[in-house]
Amino acid sequence: MSKERIHRDMKWSPEDRARHNAIRETFQKERPTPQQLIDSGEYDGPIPHGVYLSLVAALHELRTAREAAGLSLADVAERSGIDKAALSRLENGVHDNPTVVTLARYAAAIGKKLTWSLQDLAAGA
Repeated sequence: MSKERIHRDMKWSPEDRARHNAIRETFQKERPTPQQLIDSGEYDGPIPHGVYLSLVAALHELRTAREAAGLSLADVAERSGIDKAALSRLENGVHDNPTVVTLARYAAAIGKKLTWSLQDLAAGA
């Protein structure tokens, strides 16, 4: 795994930049509520609570494994190429929608592998 830090370079076309600026301007002017965004069809709503709790549990496992391995956030940042502040936000639940790649890099940096499993939904869920 590369120790090189990865930064996303936003190479937007002039059209993409204009569209982004128009969206930003609209949000700053209108300040729509979450319900207005959902009603508009432009937003699906927040992450479901059960999904969020599963993510929090997985992040807790990562932190526990990091600490058990005697690794600091700085150690994991160096090994994974993920910024130390970003790792801290992950562990503290501030970043609630990390990419699979980010979670896999964190796990690999502490000697773990990210795995997936399926479970049946509870009746009525």
